Amino acid sequence: MIKAVVFDVDGTLIDTVDLHADAWVKALQHFGFEIAFRDMRSQIGKGGDQILHGLLPPEVIEKQGDAIKDFRSDLFKREYLHRARAFPAVRDLFERIRAAGQKAVLASSGNADEVEQYKEIAGIADLIDSATSSDDAERSKPFPDIFEAALAKLAPLTPDEAVVIGDTPYDAEAARKAQMKSIGVLSGGFTEQALKDAGCIAVYRDVEDLLHHYDSSPLAS
Repeated sequence: MIKAVVFDVDGTLIDTVDLHADAWVKALQHFGFEIAFRDMRSQIGKGGDQILHGLLPPEVIEKQGDAIKDFRSDLFKREYLHRARAFPAVRDLFERIRAAGQKAVLASSGNADEVEQYKEIAGIADLIDSATSSDDAERSKPFPDIFEAALAKLAPLTPDEAVVIGDTPYDAEAARKAQMKSIGVLSGGFTEQALKDAGCIAVYRDVEDLLHHYDSSPLAS
């Protein structure tokens, strides 16, 4: 029986994928690196510690990585965060989960301040049992650390009693490494096949679609 639902945030609950991609492009431009928006967008879903590894040489990351990440973080808070909006029916889905007696946990690779603001943007602060941020994990997705941290906060629940919901193959890969099942949503821009290939046991258009099919979804099994 599924006793807890562990949610990725960006691209799953909050419509921020394009915002994050644009902020990374601008941050890298500031340091003299030109990365196409499309290439950057395909990296969103990883944490900042992993994104740069797919884009810049190791020696550049070692020398400038922290400065780039800090610049990007400040830029996002200053110019992008106020534009973030929740996807439709996020609160409704959380209410449905709580009505079923299940716990709801946020597992974000974002920093703690961003996670707190996302709770307010989605109007779900009163419906969350726990939340993780980059402070809780040494490595971000596709490593399993963030989901393992979320599961630790749900103790004594076991991995097979929780399901991860995310919008990227990196979520599914991290969930699999944490021995948890995952459900995919298409709201982050990845294809259904990409999510299934990464390990998702079911895929829905978005969280609203998942809510409408809750009773026939893996959440109700």
